[in-house]
Amino acid sequence: MAIKIEKKITAYNLVSPESEEEKKAKAEAASNVIPMGEPLKRPDILVGSTYKIKTPVTEHALYITINDVVMHEGTPQEHRRPFEVFINSKNMEHFQWIVALTRVMSAVFRKGGDVTFLVEELKSVFEPSGGYFKKGGKFVPSLVAEIGEVVEKHLQLIGMLKKEGLDQHQQKLVDEKKAEYLENHAQEGEEMNGEGFPKGAQLCNKCSTKAAIIMDGCLTCLNCGESKCG
Repeated sequence: MAIKIEKKITAYNLVSPESEEEKKAKAEAASNVIPMGEPLKRPDILVGSTYKIKTPVTEHALYITINDVVMHEGTPQEHRRPFEVFINSKNMEHFQWIVALTRVMSAVFRKGGDVTFLVEELKSVFEPSGGYFKKGGKFVPSLVAEIGEVVEKHLQLIGMLKKEGLDQHQQKLVDEKKAEYLENHAQEGEEMNGEGFPKGAQLCNKCSTKAAIIMDGCLTCLNCGESKCG
C-alpha cells in the first residue's frame, strides 16, 4: 500500500527485519514481566486463626482473627495467604484506630503480592509513653507492635515467613549456659520470671527479653544467646 508523504522529510532511519534471536529475546523478556495482581475476590469459606493478647495498657484482652484464602487448591502450588483481619475486644478505647488499621491491613492482603513488609512496619511503631513489658519479661514498644508480632507469628504459621530462631547447636549451647548459671548462682527462694529467667536479668537488645545476665565477665542472654563482653 502506497503512502503519500505530504510533509518535508527532515530525518530518516533504516529499519532492518528482526532476527529470530531478537524475537526470542523479546518474548522471553515479556514472559518475565510480573504484572500487578488484581484484588483477590472473597470466597464463601475462609480458614483462619484467632490469637488472644492481654496487655497492661488495655483493660480487656484483644482477640485478633486472621482469615486466609487457599491459593491453587488441589495443586502442588497450594498455599495459604492472609485475606482479612479482625480485632475484637470489650475495650472501646482504641476502637476507632483499630477498625481503621484492620481495614487498611485487609485491603493490603487482598491486593496480593508480598505482604510481609507489614510485620516490620507494625513492629517499628513506638508508644510515646515508652511501651511495656509482657509476661515473661519481653519488651513491646507499643500495642501496634504487638499486633505486628501476631501477624508475624501467623505468617510463619502458614509458611510466608521463615521462623527466626537458634539452630539445634546454638539452642543446646544456650540451654547449657542457662543451666550453668542456675546451678552456680540460684539460691533457694530466688524469684524467677514467667519464662524461668532471673528476676534481676537485664533487657537483651537483640530479643527484647529480660534475660541478660553477667556470666564469665560477659553480658549473656539466656534466651537468645547474645553475648557482649567489655
